[in-house]
Amino acid sequence: MADPIYPAKPRPGDRVAVLSPSFAGPAVFPHVHELGIRRLREEFGLEPVEYPTTRKLGATPQERAADLNAAFADPNIKAVLATIGGEDQITVLPHLDRELIRANPKPFFGYSDNTNLLLFLRNLGIVAYHGGSVMVHLGRSGSTHPASVDSLRAALLGSGPYELRASAEVCDQEVDWGQPELLGTEPEMEPAEGWYWHNADRVVDGLGWGGNLEILAWMAMADREIRPAAEYAGQVLFLETSEEMPGGDEVYRILRNLGERGVLAQVPALLMARAKAWSFGKPLEGAAKAEYREAQRAAVLRALSEYAPEAMAVFDVDFGHTDPQLILPCGGRIRVDGPQRRITVWY
Repeated sequence: MADPIYPAKPRPGDRVAVLSPSFAGPAVFPHVHELGIRRLREEFGLEPVEYPTTRKLGATPQERAADLNAAFADPNIKAVLATIGGEDQITVLPHLDRELIRANPKPFFGYSDNTNLLLFLRNLGIVAYHGGSVMVHLGRSGSTHPASVDSLRAALLGSGPYELRASAEVCDQEVDWGQPELLGTEPEMEPAEGWYWHNADRVVDGLGWGGNLEILAWMAMADREIRPAAEYAGQVLFLETSEEMPGGDEVYRILRNLGERGVLAQVPALLMARAKAWSFGKPLEGAAKAEYREAQRAAVLRALSEYAPEAMAVFDVDFGHTDPQLILPCGGRIRVDGPQRRITVWY
């Protein structure tokens, strides 16, 4: 790939688009969305601009793509932020205007189902940002987490190197958005065990790519935005799993299939997010939560042993479906220093 394009960043007072390229969460939980919007104004000094489908439940892929195209085309919009993820953004991609977006690069922030847009932009040579949900992290109950805010501020308003640091405390269990009165409740945090390093005997410095593992599998099945394996040579792969909590067998099979495609053999380093181990459908606690995470780590290590035995890996990194959440540049530079146990990204 050619040298990546880091789009110019907004400055305090600038207008930024807030869109729902997947699920229109603001239509169902407006109180959460509006809290995130208020914090975007008060904590970041930016002016959010909503579009017709931001709060439109059931908007068609064509309508959502039209909003994305309009946001990138508008010279007064300096960044684009997703409200939340979802599960059907893959249907939006065919309706995006590639040439328009390539000619008007802007920072885009999102994760989970927004993996579709992150890789779409990466393949245009534009650096995008994995993380930064308006509803989940800016709309967090109680207060925003300082680590999430610091990383998002650096990525959204700044540029240059930023060292990721393991959080001393984490949270899996969110409040019920169906009870607005709970938005004033601080999440219950638990001690974190830090990052787990594997084959940490080298330094890898390359462009980052990846996203949500389940979404990547869907994109591969639809043959959308997954490039020939050789294009990923020397790049840093980052992966996270969702609140649907795929089991170890499923994680292994997805990675096995990426290995059969030849992708894993190209990867000198993998960053694996701390697995989300609690959801309203699977409220794991204590030992069960630890066992779930250990099973996922074992599945990843099994796939690496078979397809990329020399690759370095770092587990339980704070990105994706995590609280706090750190921002990773998709298509941008990531340096993984095994001997020093340090991860640095370039925003």
